[in-house]
Amino acid sequence: MSTDAFAAAIGKGAAMGRPRLRDALHTGLIFGVVEGLTPLLGWLLGASASHLIEAWDHWIAFGLLLGLGLHMIHKARHEDAPDQAPPKRGFAALVLAGLATSIDALAVGVGLAFVDVDILVVAPVIGLCTFVMVTAGVMTGRALGRMLGRRAEIAGGLILILVGAMIVYEHVFA
Repeated sequence: MSTDAFAAAIGKGAAMGRPRLRDALHTGLIFGVVEGLTPLLGWLLGASASHLIEAWDHWIAFGLLLGLGLHMIHKARHEDAPDQAPPKRGFAALVLAGLATSIDALAVGVGLAFVDVDILVVAPVIGLCTFVMVTAGVMTGRALGRMLGRRAEIAGGLILILVGAMIVYEHVFA
């Protein structure tokens, strides 16, 4: 479930320019906590709202990722000083990106409510896997950011939009 978060993290890492390991761990922690909490929330919602969540989760994720991606592209194209270090990404932006990539985990959580699963074990494992994948993704994005230069933020925005489109594609055509 953390592959879309990994792809988004590559874009984030590329857009951050030269993130340090500390930045990658911070981003991974935020994504991991969000990804670990969403299946728990979905499990709590259970069968009562599953039809509502499953009908719209992919469109919500796509809208959030599209907006974030377009914002990154806009900022990259209108940046005045290319040699200046990119501004740090705020906590709210990271949480929003984490939510956008974990909406499908909410629906998975709803499904887990119908099977014999200890959600208090499964949710932290999902969060831990996402933490590792996102941390690795940010550091991978760092390497790509060096190669791409100013275009790294544009590439990051395009990756977020692509992840959103893939989520919609998987739900519509799978």
